Amino acid sequence: MDAQGPSGDHGRRSGLLPLTLTAIGIVYGDIGTSPLYTVRECFFGEHGVPPTQENVLGVLSLIIYALVLVISVKYIAVVMRADNQGEGGILALTALVPPRNGSGANGFNRPALILLGIFGAALLYGDGMITPAISVLGAVEGLRIATPLFDHYIVPLAVAILVVLFVVQKFGTHRVGGLFGPVMVVWFLTISALGIRWIVRAPSVLGAVDPRHAIVFFRAHGLPGFTVLGAVFLAVTGGEALYADMGHFGKRPIRFAWFSLVLPALLFNYFGQGALLLHDAQAARQPFFLLAPAWALYPLVAVATAAAIIASQALISGAFSLTRQAIQLGYAPRLDVEHTSSRAVGQIYVPQVNAALAAGTILIVIGFRSSSALAAAYGIAVTMTMVITALLLHVIATERWKWPLPVALGVTALFLTIDLSFFGANLLKVLHGGWLPLVMGTVIFTLMTTWKTGRRIVAERLKARAIPLEQFMAAVTATPPIRVPGTAVFMTAQPRGTPPALAHNLRYNKILHEHVIVLSVFTGQTPYVAAKDQLSVEKLGNGVYDIRIRYGFMQDPNVPETLNRARSMGVEMDPEDTIYFLGRETIIVTERPGMAMWRERLFVLMSRNSVRATAYFRLPLERVVELGVQVEM
Repeated sequence: MDAQGPSGDHGRRSGLLPLTLTAIGIVYGDIGTSPLYTVRECFFGEHGVPPTQENVLGVLSLIIYALVLVISVKYIAVVMRADNQGEGGILALTALVPPRNGSGANGFNRPALILLGIFGAALLYGDGMITPAISVLGAVEGLRIATPLFDHYIVPLAVAILVVLFVVQKFGTHRVGGLFGPVMVVWFLTISALGIRWIVRAPSVLGAVDPRHAIVFFRAHGLPGFTVLGAVFLAVTGGEALYADMGHFGKRPIRFAWFSLVLPALLFNYFGQGALLLHDAQAARQPFFLLAPAWALYPLVAVATAAAIIASQALISGAFSLTRQAIQLGYAPRLDVEHTSSRAVGQIYVPQVNAALAAGTILIVIGFRSSSALAAAYGIAVTMTMVITALLLHVIATERWKWPLPVALGVTALFLTIDLSFFGANLLKVLHGGWLPLVMGTVIFTLMTTWKTGRRIVAERLKARAIPLEQFMAAVTATPPIRVPGTAVFMTAQPRGTPPALAHNLRYNKILHEHVIVLSVFTGQTPYVAAKDQLSVEKLGNGVYDIRIRYGFMQDPNVPETLNRARSMGVEMDPEDTIYFLGRETIIVTERPGMAMWRERLFVLMSRNSVRATAYFRLPLERVVELGVQVEM
């Protein structure tokens, strides 16, 4: 794999149209299903306004310019420029923050920015639970329009669909992924046709393109008008998912799909719902499904449910990718990461994350019971993530892109004005369900920072006890031990320090293998590291080698495969006669300075449930020896 990663290579081999079709299915599922509930919440939700002509035009104007400014300008035109070797997402963006200690030239505090980025990533896990719940509920609620007999079956049906969705994750999305694009194309063409059907009946609704309607709306309603922004924001909740999925397809297909199909379809449908409300104000209870004639209702519910499942799949897959990045960057313990496709490296399955998402999503559906109730919980996590993205983007623009400060400040001020307005409106929903994603985000943030801090403390404790590698080599040279045939690999996280397993093996077994490799594995701040740059070898003499392997945060470690390439660099080893020695750490909670006692206990719990290094680094089980090491926190 080259340094560009799979997406760049895939983009060169594939045409624009096939990639665009696939991107429509994966990238735009979330934002594409927003018409199911956005307009309804603006006029029929808890903070809704009466569907008068002035209000309809004002709300539509807000939705139109939210799509244009937030998605088209902020994400499509600007944020997608901040790619980390083609990869997007808030963790990839965080990794682009220039490495500085303390404050930079422009007053940026890197540790604080990193924490912001981690918190933004933590909030996206909450989004990964709420999006499937609100999308599937919003789709199946269309059955209520046909007959009230379905009222008691909406929640069980939604739960059943979600159970099936999470169960099939282990089989991989590549088995049904080919259907995603065509189904979403049908969805966007369908919602376009439904919208146009009503636009021709009330063409005056097109006047909403005049932004003065939005201004008049705020003047007329004041604070109640501001609260409607919380519902308007539902139209753009897929912005972060769009950026996170950039690495799978590249920029051109995502941009082409947005301007050629997705944006026009969304605008047609929102205009159509507005026209319906101008014609019949009572339709505010379910304006999306009432766009359709009675005979088309059941097919529309079926297509909407399929689109909702696809939207949910995109968020679930995104949570898997985010988890892999977090593991590689040291913010999460090692978990099982299973590849579900031999051709698409980005298609992975993380059983532990899937189980947690499934449990959380199903409990949310049972607890909230309707998409209207969930709308109060939906939005605040995404708005906070968008604010964090804007702040990080400002740092990237000034530090990496070298934008003039006035230009960067102007762009950042525009984005923050919009994002903070949406954030403020969503804050009003905290007591009505908005607390849920904040609690979930805070819990996940605590887990991520506890793991990162705990691993740093453990590394410091081990480093303080480690014998310098130079001192160890001097002792071997002065008093040569008995050498036995074969190669021994001693893995360590402390470069230039003697691995405890190596020191213990020599001290207690009184022998040293003929060839000894001290191996350190690192994860860089880039998604991919080219094969030629992954391996560095230093010969220490007496058959001892100091080898370092570096992977990108989107690459899965395979130590034996990478280490085998060291033979071409002069390292004497036989892969079939190599033993791997690992130090198995037993963490002991103490009152020594480090973390609070409860966080140390939490770290120990996470450590015990972490996937063993043997599986994570793809080491052959029959040739691994673990030596215990006690570490006091």
